[in-house]
Amino acid sequence: MKLQPDFAPDTQMVSAYGPGYVEVNGIRHTSACVFAPQHAPQAWDVAHIGALQSSHIDSLLHDPLPEVVLIGTGQQQHLLAPALMRQLIARRIGWEVMDTAAACRTYNILAGEGRQVLAALIIE
Repeated sequence: MKLQPDFAPDTQMVSAYGPGYVEVNGIRHTSACVFAPQHAPQAWDVAHIGALQSSHIDSLLHDPLPEVVLIGTGQQQHLLAPALMRQLIARRIGWEVMDTAAACRTYNILAGEGRQVLAALIIE
C-alpha cells in the first residue's frame, strides 16, 4: 500500500537537506534560495542572517502573494527585528522564522497540503 501522496512533477519539494545544502526535487543548492510549490528555486542574495535587510523581504512579495513565508535562518534559529517583517504584516501574509532544517520540513508539510507557501532559506 502506498502511503505517500502523489505530487505533480513540477511541484517543488525539498528532497534532502543538511549542513551546507538543500535539495529541491533532487537539485542541490548551496547558497540561499527562494522557492514555492509552483516556482523553481532562485538565488536569494542573503549570505547570512546578519545581512538580511527589509529589501530582501520585499523581494519575496510578488504576484501571486503567498499565504505564508517561511524564513530559514541557517543552522540556528535567529529572531528577526519586527521592522524587517512590516511588509508581510501590512499585507496580512503569515510568516515564521526558524532554522533552515525546520523550515524545510514545514515547507514540505504546507506544500503537501496545497498551501501557497514560500520558502526563503539561508544555507550555511
